[in-house]
Amino acid sequence: MSESLIKSSALMAAGTLISRITGFIRNILIVALLGTSLLGDSYNVGNTMPNILYNLILGGALTAVFLPQIVRAAKDPVGESLFISRLVTLVMSILVILTVIAMIAAPVFLALYAPSFDGREARVTLLFIWFCLPQILFYGLYALLGQIANAKGSFGPMMWSPILNNLVVITLFGYFIFIFDDISLNTISDGDVAIIGLGTTLGIAIQAFALIPVVKRLKVGIKANFKFRGVGLGKSISLGSWTLLYAFITQIGFVITVNLGTRITKEAAVLANDSSLLASGLGFTPYQNAYLIFLLPHSIFAISIATAILPNLARKVQVNDLEGVRSELIHSLRLLGVVLVPAMIFFALFGQNLSSAIFFGIPLEDARFIGKLLSAFALAGIPLSLNMIFTRSLNAFENTKFQVLANVVINLIAIALSLLAYSILEIQWKTFGMAISFSLSYLVGVFITYFGLRKYLHLLPHRLYLALYLKLALISSMLFVVAIALQQVASRMGLVQINPGWGNTLYLVLVLALVTPLYLLIAKKLGVKEVDEVVTVFTRGKVAP
Repeated sequence: MSESLIKSSALMAAGTLISRITGFIRNILIVALLGTSLLGDSYNVGNTMPNILYNLILGGALTAVFLPQIVRAAKDPVGESLFISRLVTLVMSILVILTVIAMIAAPVFLALYAPSFDGREARVTLLFIWFCLPQILFYGLYALLGQIANAKGSFGPMMWSPILNNLVVITLFGYFIFIFDDISLNTISDGDVAIIGLGTTLGIAIQAFALIPVVKRLKVGIKANFKFRGVGLGKSISLGSWTLLYAFITQIGFVITVNLGTRITKEAAVLANDSSLLASGLGFTPYQNAYLIFLLPHSIFAISIATAILPNLARKVQVNDLEGVRSELIHSLRLLGVVLVPAMIFFALFGQNLSSAIFFGIPLEDARFIGKLLSAFALAGIPLSLNMIFTRSLNAFENTKFQVLANVVINLIAIALSLLAYSILEIQWKTFGMAISFSLSYLVGVFITYFGLRKYLHLLPHRLYLALYLKLALISSMLFVVAIALQQVASRMGLVQINPGWGNTLYLVLVLALVTPLYLLIAKKLGVKEVDEVVTVFTRGKVAP
């Protein structure tokens, strides 16, 4: 792997790490203020809606289809500016129209994603949807400017600017926690909903605007230009149509997830009036929070590498250097394993400890339930990242059709199993069943994406990375099990007791502090040469000697 790629991955990983840390703080404050029941679901549905609609229409195309086109256009400085100007004009025009239509249709989205909501929770959710929908414009601007920067070799700013968004939301929710002793659906006012919704949107706007000076520094001239013919947008739009279908299929699956999650939350709240069952911690909000934790190593490392390799893969494909594509792809997959394999085993074994440490502001059982969901999601960690790398590689070959097929299979499996789990499981396990369904869908779907990529590379020796994954899994499992066994022995001897507060956090810190260096040392001694490169990605950003 090239030195520039290692540096790019390191810069993005560092930015994503800080972004995710501040994102965790943000989510902790959101859960602490709004809880994990009806009010939490109302905010999460409203705040998720612009992301859903943006990704449905343009998100996938901007991050996958248009970047290779920008790379190709960059060969001609004059043509590049013309192509980018018309692309930006076209995309932002579409997003303005989409935002207006979405705000008019907001009640329809409420009925689609949260049909069981009525009364006060329905009104609050609708208000959150209205105040958050303008985020669509800023998501689009952020993605456009970020992909332009990536195509020009500047990867870091796109990963660092979300930190500004997180800081805005942290300030916003910190303020509300400071002034309110307690807040619920019955006590929150429409004015408070407006401040929270618009404040959240402001964070996305600042995240996007932060990239404007970056693009200017790269000397990319962008002017409004509504002449869309003659600069190659036709091919981009054609490829983007398949990406649109891909996104549409994904959102069908997400509609089912949100729909079932909000139903579970509502059912739990109703049952709580007649039993000891907790009213919170069973539906969409805990599902989403567990998913966000699960995505942490994927976002920090896997997405950083995938984002960095796509321009390189696109260039190699354009000169028909298939051996170079194959070599860089295998190397990237091996690098991923060094981080993701132990991370997913950690989530599976310590999920409840981790969620209890993170979400200390909510009831312990609610926090532990998030941990159970995290353990279920851990099964999808490796397949999800492999699927993303294979998908990005297909993007380099400008094949979006096969991705649609793989996505159909993934979502059909997830939908079918989620509906089955909702139908047959007790309410305490319905959301857990949905998380397992997600994992199983990617365990199957990754094989389809893999076979699609073999159409171009013909030979992609999976033994070169899967054997490594098995070795890393054995090393990390052994170390984590020893750590658990030592803790159990110490507890039985009365030497230490793990409490749900700071003691639990200290326990996790000690486990990671002891296991991490041992894992890296043993892996290196057993011939895993990628260990040095991974370490340098997180430290100096240079190629290991």
